[in-house]
Amino acid sequence: MPEGDTVLQTATRLHEALAGRVLTRSDLRVPRFATADLSGRTVLDVTARGKHLLTRIEGGLTLHSHLRMDGAWRVYAPDERWRGGPGHQIRAILANAEHTAVGYRLPVLELLRTSEEDRAVGHLGPDLLGPDWDPGRALDRLLAAPERPLGEALLDQRNLAGIGNVYKCELCFLARVTPWLPVGALPDGALPRLVTLAERLLNANRDRPTRTTTITSELRTPPGPPSPPSSTPAPSATAATPAPARAPTRPRAPQPVRVQERLYVYGRARRPCLRCGTPIRLADQDDRPTYWCPGCQSGPTP
Repeated sequence: MPEGDTVLQTATRLHEALAGRVLTRSDLRVPRFATADLSGRTVLDVTARGKHLLTRIEGGLTLHSHLRMDGAWRVYAPDERWRGGPGHQIRAILANAEHTAVGYRLPVLELLRTSEEDRAVGHLGPDLLGPDWDPGRALDRLLAAPERPLGEALLDQRNLAGIGNVYKCELCFLARVTPWLPVGALPDGALPRLVTLAERLLNANRDRPTRTTTITSELRTPPGPPSPPSSTPAPSATAATPAPARAPTRPRAPQPVRVQERLYVYGRARRPCLRCGTPIRLADQDDRPTYWCPGCQSGPTP
């Protein structure tokens, strides 16, 4: 699922393949821009802005795309077979003498003036992986609606840009609260720590081929007697390690030693929590699958 880290990786691949080279072919397969021909122009750069991609092209033009849930850009050598999906899913082709970039299932694709990029990305909050990252501004935007559920607030790109559904679930787990807890109900100091942790997690994964939010040391340690929430220290932003779980309602057998798992809760419905052993739950929040541990995370649930 594309989130800020994977979109940045896509921008890097596209930049390496296209920037500084003259386009020999362009094909935008959306009705509004079907007649646009960018061939003969040089690609200047490709950059990520939150979960948006901006391909800047000679002549003051920017090709803006967004991957949303399942869009993708693939880069191929001239004689390489395209494997990103069937032909009818192709929305864009940008080629030069060395590489061909193919955009599949792009729900957003538009050509605009570079001077007007704010029309596409001006609404975004501070970019967790960008040079404009400002944790104080992100915090202010999140606190502007204290009644809003935390999960929804984290996904709102106007607050901070780059978090998707996977990070939403993982961050709420690490904060020990459910995604339905109102932002204003978080314990004192929890939200600033969460914002800091979000930036650390995305940066830790900016170059990884597979997203990881867990650490090996915790997975190899069977859970011991947990501490109550009131005395629980905050998660470490450096190690992205959740604090010990609160006391369960009934005794549980020690959990077996587990192999490394990359995510704490996302995609793990009905499997035991890596921290306390309680089965992970799944429900929709704003039409998005949302995972949480009822043993470790406090707050309202559906």
